Amino acid sequence: MPTALLTLGRLPKALAIARALRTQGYRVIIAEPFAWHVSRVSRDVDQSFRLPAPNKNPGAYQEALLSLIRKERVDLVVPISEESHYVLAIRPYLPPQVTLFGPEITLYRTLADKAEFIDAATQKSLTVPRSALANSPLAANIAETFDYVTKPINGCSGIDVEFHRAGDALTNQSPGLLVQQAIQGDVISSLSMIKAGELQATTVYKGSVFAGTVAICFERLEDNLVDKVNEWIQRFVADFNYSGFVAFDFIVDASGIPHAIECNPRLTSGVHFFTADSLGAALITNDKAALVTHKNAAWQWRYSTLTEAYSALFAGDLKEFWRRLKLCWAVSDVVWSWRDPLPFLLMTPLSWPILKPALLEGISLGEACQRDIAPLWSATTTQDPSGADNEV
Repeated sequence: MPTALLTLGRLPKALAIARALRTQGYRVIIAEPFAWHVSRVSRDVDQSFRLPAPNKNPGAYQEALLSLIRKERVDLVVPISEESHYVLAIRPYLPPQVTLFGPEITLYRTLADKAEFIDAATQKSLTVPRSALANSPLAANIAETFDYVTKPINGCSGIDVEFHRAGDALTNQSPGLLVQQAIQGDVISSLSMIKAGELQATTVYKGSVFAGTVAICFERLEDNLVDKVNEWIQRFVADFNYSGFVAFDFIVDASGIPHAIECNPRLTSGVHFFTADSLGAALITNDKAALVTHKNAAWQWRYSTLTEAYSALFAGDLKEFWRRLKLCWAVSDVVWSWRDPLPFLLMTPLSWPILKPALLEGISLGEACQRDIAPLWSATTTQDPSGADNEV
């Protein structure tokens, strides 16, 4: 039986990948810094291994990951979230039989950098907001002329994203901060699977309920806008020879034009729109594979939607409370499965490593979920398994 290793288990998208690979007869194991996580009790996960936090000691994490891959005779490695920044760097040191599903590390880091991504899209004459590093003269001009957004160039989950009015002083002029014109319109997202630069499938969706800037209830779009987004993506990836998942966030202006605001060169919640068997089949082959969209056009993280419903209630917004509550019971949950019920039923205790710092330290769930794996909180340098230091 072939073995697949997922490099995170705490997020519902990891569980979706585990379930997809089990449809193809794979043994699925997980490497995760948390001792307990939502995928650990899934019947589709054979075993979970605890590894060091990637961004606290990258070298130790990468060595442990390589050791696990060799020991468990892994055939396929699938990065799940922000730990991809460290996982993709081990590609040159993998045994020859191992497939690492994702782009080359240099391309990944280029696209994950919010400033470099904007530059790459601009060079292709694609629609993006005016953007500049905070220490540049252009950033000062954007801040003076337009409503604007500031965000870390290596940020994630909407953490430290701030919205400003035109003319507000740009007090933080760090070179690690991006200043971006705020475009008025609807926020939509996409997720694509690409192999050797060829698009296999794309799903485009829109959030119905948000926790901060993160969509926790979302619905697939099927209109003319999807064609515009697909064209944008095809033009962007045409000459990159990209392989793996890639996601984009867009703002659609009043004239219906999508403007890409950032790129996530990894898996996102859009994966829930594909059927498990077609997703699993696409992951295990280098050939072109057709991904089939699920019959459900809307999905949610039900616990989070319920939390946001009560947040609206406590804020005195009864209309929004009832809207969110109705969605909570009407929309399918990304974790629940009759054949694999424990991840949903035990989600609260299994999520304690995330809930504890959020409750005790007053941080967002996004930060609690990402701060041990994301480059946003990493040391100055990471060390490849070869021993050579690389700037982050």
